Amino acid sequence: MMNFGKATLRTVALGTALLALPLFLAPHSFDTNAAASSVAVVVNKNPITSSDIAKRVAFLKLQRQKGDLNKLAREQMIDEALKREEIARMRMSVSTEAVDASFARFAASNKMNPTQLTQILSQSGVTAEHFKAFIAVQMSWPRLVNARYGSSGRMSNQDLVTRMMERKEKPVTTEYFLQQIIFVVPEAKRQSITGKRKSEAEASRSKYPGCEQAKTFAATMMDVSIRDLGRILAPELPPDWKPLIEKTKEGGTTATRVTEKGVEYLAICKQRQVSDDFAAEVVFRAEDLTKEQNGDNPNEKKYLDELRKKAQIVNN
Repeated sequence: MMNFGKATLRTVALGTALLALPLFLAPHSFDTNAAASSVAVVVNKNPITSSDIAKRVAFLKLQRQKGDLNKLAREQMIDEALKREEIARMRMSVSTEAVDASFARFAASNKMNPTQLTQILSQSGVTAEHFKAFIAVQMSWPRLVNARYGSSGRMSNQDLVTRMMERKEKPVTTEYFLQQIIFVVPEAKRQSITGKRKSEAEASRSKYPGCEQAKTFAATMMDVSIRDLGRILAPELPPDWKPLIEKTKEGGTTATRVTEKGVEYLAICKQRQVSDDFAAEVVFRAEDLTKEQNGDNPNEKKYLDELRKKAQIVNN
């Protein structure tokens, strides 16, 4: 179940930032004779192997990067090792489900399904595992930076007024009032009943009576939970739900999704266009966060430089 609410704003760009990567070219050939691996770098007692670096070189080639790719790959892998260690220490890692969802979105942006993308990555010497590890850091690191430096906090009134004066008008966004319907699937029964619960959830959508009668409706079914999500603005929508919500009309329900809680869908209780001060702030903060995801956050470099100064990095 996604965490809906104001805290989700920092996730807005996380699910889409990966789509800014260059589109894949045709797969490069991969020298399987290079598979033998040795330790190339040790970062705080964590080894980075020559195989890890080779995979990153292959990934850089897919992105059409130029220059000394071996050196660039080595530096990227050191940075990621430092970030990954800090993310684990602070317990700020995104979920496996979030990583898989971003992997699927990236595949779709390149007109592939996840299986096809996995094949391309394998043929190119990158592997899906390496790419997903990269995604996990790309998604988790900005959350950690924002938590430490507070860049996702409220804007001051002065900053808000200044931004609106620069734009010359208040930004307009969509306001949603949502309800979350969860067909609960216990972890122990996930493999055995998820398909059945998905069929039940899909069948219930055509019978959904509206938000006011939803709890009475849920009481007629086994293990169905209803959660009122309240007011949520478009920039606050979690990326996994955003496209489903945007193509659903007021009073309707979204398609279902399998999540860690079970099978879910959302009901659009109300929606309208708004341009009040709070909406303007949410839009501006989302724009700022998108810039940060594109590498424009100076605090990311500051934090990483600090980790590098403390680290023990041994090149072999």
